[in-house]
Amino acid sequence: MLSALLGMHDDLALAERSIDFHRDYLARLIHTERQIGRHEVSHLLDGSRRLAEAVAVRDVQAKSVTAVLQSLARVRAPAPSPPTPSLPVPAPPLPAQSTAHSR
Repeated sequence: MLSALLGMHDDLALAERSIDFHRDYLARLIHTERQIGRHEVSHLLDGSRRLAEAVAVRDVQAKSVTAVLQSLARVRAPAPSPPTPSLPVPAPPLPAQSTAHSR
Protein backbone atom coordinates (compact mmCIF):
# COMPACT_ATOMS: atom_id res chain seq x y z
CA MET A 1 0.00 0.00 0.00
CA LEU A 2 2.84 2.35 0.88
CA SER A 3 4.50 1.73 -2.48
CA ALA A 4 1.26 2.52 -4.31
CA LEU A 5 0.79 5.73 -2.32
CA LEU A 6 4.35 6.82 -3.02
CA GLY A 7 3.85 6.16 -6.73
CA MET A 8 0.65 8.21 -6.67
CA HIS A 9 2.51 11.00 -4.89
CA ASP A 10 5.18 11.01 -7.61
CA ASP A 11 2.50 11.17 -10.31
CA LEU A 12 0.82 14.05 -8.50
CA ALA A 13 4.12 15.93 -8.18
CA LEU A 14 4.82 15.39 -11.89
CA ALA A 15 1.41 16.80 -12.80
CA GLU A 16 2.06 19.85 -10.59
CA ARG A 17 5.42 20.46 -12.31
CA SER A 18 3.75 20.12 -15.70
CA ILE A 19 1.13 22.69 -14.71
CA ASP A 20 3.84 25.12 -13.61
CA PHE A 21 5.82 24.60 -16.82
CA HIS A 22 2.87 25.15 -19.17
CA ARG A 23 1.58 28.12 -17.18
CA ASP A 24 4.98 29.80 -17.38
CA TYR A 25 5.25 28.97 -21.09
CA LEU A 26 1.88 30.60 -21.77
CA ALA A 27 2.83 33.61 -19.67
CA ARG A 28 5.95 34.10 -21.83
CA LEU A 29 3.90 33.80 -25.02
CA ILE A 30 1.39 36.46 -23.99
CA HIS A 31 3.95 38.88 -22.54
CA THR A 32 2.73 42.46 -23.06
CA GLU A 33 5.70 43.49 -25.22
CA ARG A 34 5.39 40.50 -27.51
CA GLN A 35 3.41 40.58 -30.73
CA ILE A 36 1.00 37.66 -31.22
CA GLY A 37 0.88 36.52 -34.82
CA ARG A 38 -0.45 33.48 -36.63
CA HIS A 39 2.51 31.37 -35.59
CA GLU A 40 2.12 32.21 -31.90
CA VAL A 41 -1.62 31.44 -31.92
CA SER A 42 -0.97 27.77 -32.65
CA HIS A 43 1.56 27.70 -29.78
CA LEU A 44 -0.98 29.36 -27.48
CA LEU A 45 -3.63 26.79 -28.36
CA ASP A 46 -1.23 23.89 -27.91
CA GLY A 47 0.04 25.26 -24.60
CA SER A 48 -3.52 25.81 -23.38
CA ARG A 49 -4.49 22.25 -24.30
CA ARG A 50 -1.45 20.83 -22.53
CA LEU A 51 -2.17 22.93 -19.46
CA ALA A 52 -5.76 21.68 -19.38
CA GLU A 53 -4.55 18.07 -19.67
CA ALA A 54 -2.07 18.55 -16.84
CA VAL A 55 -4.79 20.02 -14.63
CA ALA A 56 -7.10 17.09 -15.44
CA VAL A 57 -4.37 14.56 -14.60
CA ARG A 58 -3.63 16.36 -11.35
CA ASP A 59 -7.31 16.36 -10.38
CA VAL A 60 -7.67 12.64 -11.07
CA GLN A 61 -4.52 11.83 -9.11
CA ALA A 62 -5.66 13.98 -6.19
CA LYS A 63 -9.06 12.26 -6.12
CA SER A 64 -7.44 8.83 -6.20
CA VAL A 65 -5.01 9.63 -3.40
CA THR A 66 -7.81 11.13 -1.31
CA ALA A 67 -9.99 8.05 -1.79
CA VAL A 68 -7.17 5.69 -0.83
CA LEU A 69 -6.24 7.72 2.24
CA GLN A 70 -9.86 7.94 3.37
CA SER A 71 -10.21 4.18 3.01
CA LEU A 72 -7.36 3.74 5.47
CA ALA A 73 -9.21 5.56 8.25
CA ARG A 74 -10.00 3.47 11.28
CA VAL A 75 -13.51 2.20 11.51
CA ARG A 76 -15.26 1.56 14.78
CA ALA A 77 -15.68 -2.08 15.60
CA PRO A 78 -19.22 -3.27 15.11
CA ALA A 79 -21.26 -3.66 18.28
CA PRO A 80 -21.32 -7.27 19.38
CA SER A 81 -24.59 -8.93 18.57
CA PRO A 82 -26.59 -10.32 21.49
CA PRO A 83 -25.89 -13.99 22.08
CA THR A 84 -28.42 -16.28 20.49
CA PRO A 85 -29.95 -18.85 22.82
CA SER A 86 -28.51 -22.25 22.15
CA LEU A 87 -30.83 -25.00 21.13
CA PRO A 88 -31.53 -27.69 23.71
CA VAL A 89 -29.44 -30.81 23.43
CA PRO A 90 -31.48 -33.56 21.78
CA ALA A 91 -32.47 -36.47 24.03
CA PRO A 92 -30.49 -39.66 23.59
CA PRO A 93 -32.24 -42.25 21.42
CA LEU A 94 -34.40 -44.83 23.18
CA PRO A 95 -33.00 -48.38 23.33
CA ALA A 96 -34.36 -50.60 20.61
CA GLN A 97 -37.31 -52.75 21.69
CA SER A 98 -36.86 -56.45 21.07
CA THR A 99 -39.72 -58.28 19.42
CA ALA A 100 -38.63 -61.61 20.91
CA HIS A 101 -40.65 -62.88 23.88
CA SER A 102 -38.83 -63.01 27.10
CA ARG A 103 -39.00 -66.22 29.23
